[in-house]
Amino acid sequence: MDYTEGATIFVFVVGLWLWARARAVVRPSQGSKIEPRPGTAVLLVNLQEVFWNDRHYDAQTRARVEGAVAREVALAQQGDQPVIALRQEFSGLGFRLVARLLYRGEAIQGGPGTGLAEPFVGIADHVLVKSVQDGFESGELDVVLRVLRVGHLRILGLDGEHDVAKTAQGALNRGFEVTLVGDGIATARAKAFEPVAEALGGQGARIA
Repeated sequence: MDYTEGATIFVFVVGLWLWARARAVVRPSQGSKIEPRPGTAVLLVNLQEVFWNDRHYDAQTRARVEGAVAREVALAQQGDQPVIALRQEFSGLGFRLVARLLYRGEAIQGGPGTGLAEPFVGIADHVLVKSVQDGFESGELDVVLRVLRVGHLRILGLDGEHDVAKTAQGALNRGFEVTLVGDGIATARAKAFEPVAEALGGQGARIA
């Protein structure tokens, strides 16, 4: 094998590895079906400093989402229901490389802006970290929801086309009731959430 052949094989292997990591970032998880549970929780997705800015969403969109989150959190507190926030942090070599190549290096573990944005600091009872789009992938969210006896999720956050959708899909795959709180969900691409919401609705999610 000469140098050129070796280099070609190396590049191919690295490319295949990165493709697998990228696929893992966007693929919803399956998980075991849950038993019937009585509780409801508000689930906030990716409401972080690094995303909560004009480069991603305009001021009007942010105001809409902020108002919806405030309403849902107040209702949850009145009903003694938990509020859970999911923060995105790409960790591990593969996911960090994918983040640098595909996500402009945003939300990398240890990087700036991974904390909750100022309007949402202190409103969650539980703050969990996820490393891919689906908040269920690590198993930590499954454990928290099991302990809290939660079977119904009211989901809000960013981005409706990606992380919100994949987390909702992960919840549906496990048998959770899912309500997508429409005015609390932002999508960077105009109207991109509509077909996603329709597809999730076909699997049983409710659109509020």
